[in-house]
Amino acid sequence: MYRLVALDMPGDSLFVDAMKRIWDAGDAVFPIDQRFPKPAREELLREIAPSAIIDALGNESKINGGREVEQGDALVIATSGSSGSPKGVVHTHVGIAASAAASNRRLGTTSDDHWLACLPLSHVGGMAVVLRALDAKCSLTVQPLFDVAMVEDAARRGANMTSLVATTLRQVDASLFRTILLGGAAAPEHVPTSVVVTYGMTESGGGVVYDGRPLDGVEIRLASDGEIQIKGLILFRQYRDGTRPIDSGGWFSTGDLGEFAKDGRLIVHGRRGDLIITGGENVWPQQVEAILGLHPRIDEVVVRGIPDARWGQQVVAWITINDDSELSLPEIRDWVKQSLPAHCAPKLVHVVDSIPRTTNGKTDFKRLPFGNI
Repeated sequence: MYRLVALDMPGDSLFVDAMKRIWDAGDAVFPIDQRFPKPAREELLREIAPSAIIDALGNESKINGGREVEQGDALVIATSGSSGSPKGVVHTHVGIAASAAASNRRLGTTSDDHWLACLPLSHVGGMAVVLRALDAKCSLTVQPLFDVAMVEDAARRGANMTSLVATTLRQVDASLFRTILLGGAAAPEHVPTSVVVTYGMTESGGGVVYDGRPLDGVEIRLASDGEIQIKGLILFRQYRDGTRPIDSGGWFSTGDLGEFAKDGRLIVHGRRGDLIITGGENVWPQQVEAILGLHPRIDEVVVRGIPDARWGQQVVAWITINDDSELSLPEIRDWVKQSLPAHCAPKLVHVVDSIPRTTNGKTDFKRLPFGNI
């Protein structure tokens, strides 16, 4: 019998030590997001069903009703996917080793490098940093939370590689790092030279396409409708509820749509459900976000489609402004129309103090306000 053991402790060196001990015993690890309130944690534990839990003091407690894992299972990462309900993604030792090794090969990581994990270890972006450092046998600094001063201090102390999301990238001096892997939400139009834009998901063990090129051992293809499909050892074994949406040929359908550029690079358009169809025209939110993000007075932006009786859907933008002056809807529409067709320009714009985010840095659309200008 192999157990799933939950780690209810901050991300630090003690977390990594506890994870190693669990693996040495043949069991699997389930990291709990420390920012979750009690009701959310309880829901997560019911859904994932670990057999034991270790707290921040290192005390282990048994949990009744826990479900076993299979031999070779290493890690269960919780993800809400596109449904909002928590799911457990089960990764094996073989899979996480393949992912870490492929990433380090592409980046040229050696034992002289120093990885910084400053994203939550409960999410694949943070955990993958730890796994890369273990694979490369290089230095590793783990921080319990993202803090600009702590990140830049770690860089000055020798950390030269890290992983960030777009919201955290904007806050740090990217020149302090040799390599920054950028995942999560869509990347900005322009990124510093040290940044490698990645594409992947929890089910693929994190980013598996770097700057449009798949890692060694990873295959990418497009279905007839443009859906991105992934194949390789890096894929998860199954979900915690026993479902395994991988076909007989080993392909996993991501739910994302994309295309290949003429030079073979993968271009990701976004989630299938994110496509806005307005007046019969297709609008990808990421394209509009990228253009609005270049406006000198706009700091953050998110674009979505909302139902409209006349057009089918309307293009709507939520933005934060970096000064106190007014920015009118016609100005915003004209800015977009300089680079994209007129149907891509937002019909409504909501000015907000900040864009609400989930715990892994993605836009929390359920919390977006609806006051327009």
